[in-house]
Amino acid sequence: MAMVTEWMADGKCREYPAGTFFPRDGIGVIRAQKICATCPVADQCLEYALANHVDHGVWGGKSERERRRLQRSRRRASRVDLA
Repeated sequence: MAMVTEWMADGKCREYPAGTFFPRDGIGVIRAQKICATCPVADQCLEYALANHVDHGVWGGKSERERRRLQRSRRRASRVDLA
């Protein structure tokens, strides 16, 4: 099933160079996260990145590491729910 991406047109990221959201250091991650914090579509962005296993960059205000942690947490929770 294809994921709807119309929300992307409303992303704050469109106002910045793409490289802003693919930082090379922690300061760059913080800068991108501050932009995402005011974005009206951050939740959709995060869910898109999680559903599509996007490995790089800041999506929905979450770094690569934060998204991996969130995925693990969700997998654990779903296993508990199934038990």
